[in-house]
Order: sequence, then C-alpha cells, then structure tokens
Amino acid sequence: MTTAAAPVPLGVEVARPGRQANLWRDTLRNVLRQRNARVGLTILGILLMAAVFADVLSPYDPDQTLLGTEKRLTPPCIHLLGCPADRVEHPFGLDANGRDEFSRVLHGARISLQVGFITVGFAIVLGMLLGLVAGYAGGWTETLIMRVMDVLLVFPALLLAIAIVAALGPGLINAQLAIGIVAIPVYARVMRASVLSVRETDFVTASRALGESAFGLIFRRILPNALTPIIVAGTLGIAGAVLDIAALSFLGLGAQPPLAEWGSMIGQDRNYVFTAPYLIWFPGFALALTVFGFNLLGDGLRDALDPRLNR
Repeated sequence: MTTAAAPVPLGVEVARPGRQANLWRDTLRNVLRQRNARVGLTILGILLMAAVFADVLSPYDPDQTLLGTEKRLTPPCIHLLGCPADRVEHPFGLDANGRDEFSRVLHGARISLQVGFITVGFAIVLGMLLGLVAGYAGGWTETLIMRVMDVLLVFPALLLAIAIVAALGPGLINAQLAIGIVAIPVYARVMRASVLSVRETDFVTASRALGESAFGLIFRRILPNALTPIIVAGTLGIAGAVLDIAALSFLGLGAQPPLAEWGSMIGQDRNYVFTAPYLIWFPGFALALTVFGFNLLGDGLRDALDPRLNR
C-alpha cells in the first residue's frame, strides 16, 4: 500500500539536489548588491592598482631631485590641457625639493594602504583573541581583560599613540605599532559582545551537550559565527588607521623624509599652502579618497551582512 506524500506548505521552497547554498557566493552577491559597497570597491580597486603598479606608472623616481633641469615649486603642467609644449610635463607639479609630485602621490598610495592593512590586521588579531577569551571564559578572566581595555580607552586615541611613539622613537614601524595598540580595545569589545550573544544560541548548547571540547566550541562554533561585526569594524578601522598614520607623519612622528607618505608630504609642504596649494591638495585628495572608499565599503558590508536588513 502506497503512502501519499504530505503536501508542501505554500511559500516553502523545497531543497533540490545539487542546489546547496554556497555561503561565500551568497555573501559576495549580497555585498555587490549594495551600492555603497560597489562604489567603495571601485575606488579602492583603482587605488590598489595605482599602488601595485606605482613603479610602472611613475615617470620619475619618487625621491629623484630634478633641480638640475627644472625649477622648484613648478606648477602642474599637462600638455593636453594647454601647457606649453616646450615645458616638461608634470601632472601634479614639482615640490619644494624639485621632486615630481605625481610620482610621490602614487608611491604614497602603496605606503598608506600597506600601513592600513598591517596596522588593523595586528589590532584585529590581538583584539579578537582577547575578546574571544573574555566572552567565553567570563568571571575574573573577563573582568581583568576588559578592565585593561577600559584603561586604554580612557585616553584619546591619537594622544595615546603620540605618547607611545614618543617613548619608542619616531618612525613608520613604531607609528604602526602605536596605532595598532590603541585600536586593540575597540576590536576586543566588539568580539566580546558578539561572543556573548553567540554562546547562548541553541547550536552551541547542543554542541556542548554532545561533548564538544572548549577548543572546538570556541574555534568551530562560536568564532565563525562571531566574525561579522569584526569584519565590518575592521573595514571601517582601516580608514581610521590611514588617517592616524597620516596625522603622526604630519607631526613628524611617523614616516620620515624622504619617504613618500601622504601625511608626511602634507606636513613638509604645509608652509606653501598659499604659494603652491597643489602640494597640499593632491596628497590630501588621495588621502580623503582612500578614507571615503573604505567607509563606503564598510557601510556596504554592514548592510549586506546584517540579517535584519538582508532577508
């Protein structure tokens, strides 16, 4: 005797063989569906290509002085825009030391992007581990870790970074370390809050009841499901790290001359803001464009990965 199949309720999609959901593909599709994410990725893609191929795109070495054949503080010259053909073409002009500003801006993209990713990566790894331990362990371990994080958050981020660099000595590596240390509490608090919400879910409780070890609960169950806020915070944090490094370089505590870094370039030529404003405008615009791109990408990731907005 054949048993009739139960009717399928309306609105319920039946899973078909070979159509298993691909998490990475669906996530990428959700991200690309966001207009902010698309614009941010386009901007950052252009900047990344400029950074990778800076040696090819640059007409001159960023540290090469052209005073033997050119004058210092030469304004921008582009032949297609009406610049005389007898003048050497410099799209962004020459700085006070006779160096090609266009070449320096291109190489500055390489340094700024590298600094942003390395600094935030360092802060995320340490902050994620501290927040993970604090959120899962609880008790005195959580209290000790989070009170140390609270002490670091008491001080203004840039002032604390300045104090750390002043103690370690000026330099790009020390500036990255200082910015990374200052950012650790932010990611630790984000990860702790995410772990506290995930560890009380039914699948974690079921895994614990089935005898899953603490290591397996943390790194197989809790961590993968608590990464979304960290990814969004990290994307937005890169923009802040680029700005902070530029600020330290502007003050003479970050990148040291003759290294082409946007904040350092603005700091060195700040006295020419009225006589040669292009020396401030071009690296400043590149810095603003980078921060804008990361902020748009972060907003798009937040909207795409938020289950309340993505149904």
